[in-house]
Amino acid sequence: MPLPKRILIVEDEASVRNAIRTFIKSHSQFEICEATDGDEAIKKAHTLKPDLVVLDLNLPIANGIEVAAQLNISMPKTPIVIFTLFDNLLGKRLAELLGIAAVVQKSDGVEALLGRIEALLDAQDALARQAH
Repeated sequence: MPLPKRILIVEDEASVRNAIRTFIKSHSQFEICEATDGDEAIKKAHTLKPDLVVLDLNLPIANGIEVAAQLNISMPKTPIVIFTLFDNLLGKRLAELLGIAAVVQKSDGVEALLGRIEALLDAQDALARQAH
């Protein structure tokens, strides 16, 4: 049986982080890891090698754009999903340059976030199968 997919949630607000973790755990088999600031996110991403990163833009220490830029260089095959209130800070071109796979509005809720996560990981699995 394959190992569960690992998702790193990077969110400084404990209530939002808890809501994401609780919803995803109750609706999927994903392993959830967490970081509360940009610096911790980069360190954990390199240590844990997640299959996908959920990233808030408004973070202490290093913001989400800085984190996405670093992860895009060091882990270019790892999809990044921005989960934010401030999607207007991130134009389509900048998102592409940063290697961001998707942007989900917090107002759309964690159900929409999980749907996007599942779609990205399914697409990644399909590409991996085609490569073999």
